[in-house]
Amino acid sequence: MISAHLLVLYVAALAVVCALPGPDMALVMQTTIARGTRHGFAAACGLATARALHVTLSACGVAALLRNAPWLFEIVRYGGAVYLAWVAVQIFRSPVFALQRADARLAAQQPLQTAYVKGLFTNLLNPKALLFCSVLLPQFVRADAGPIWAQMVELGVVLVAVCSAFDAVYTIGAARIARWLRAHPLAQTVQRWTFAAALIAFAARLSLD
Repeated sequence: MISAHLLVLYVAALAVVCALPGPDMALVMQTTIARGTRHGFAAACGLATARALHVTLSACGVAALLRNAPWLFEIVRYGGAVYLAWVAVQIFRSPVFALQRADARLAAQQPLQTAYVKGLFTNLLNPKALLFCSVLLPQFVRADAGPIWAQMVELGVVLVAVCSAFDAVYTIGAARIARWLRAHPLAQTVQRWTFAAALIAFAARLSLD
């Protein structure tokens, strides 16, 4: 069992990371603005699933494999960059829903699985998210605090819960922004360009770092 003191420090570290702008935040907010709250939460569920998988893979040593096999890391890294760029293009091509309500309704009616899959792969194809788990979690594991696997499970659950809470806040906030954007088509265009450019920047950073 992890001590309360370590747990508070761990949650604080996660909060700092989750509050920083990144592809996950951009995807959740853009999905909510373009398709509605339900799709935003679906994307957040995809992100949560990917984070749970990252924690599991980290515990299984896959992160160490990526560190020791540069070619494998490069494949995953470039694959993630290409995927983020593709998502950015889709955002750029999305309709201005204040002017094209039929297209907007059609977008809102798309299966929730589409948003879920986008969230899943946006995070899953980011090898740095996996490496982050492999670096952060062991810092809060103590040999005298019980079985290592139990501590990893506890830390993983907390990680998914904290990040999901931030995603929920971003979704709710984006839903409020969407109401204002419907009355301001020009602002919509700026918003779409901003989120698309942000994802392109994250893709470039992922591929160049």
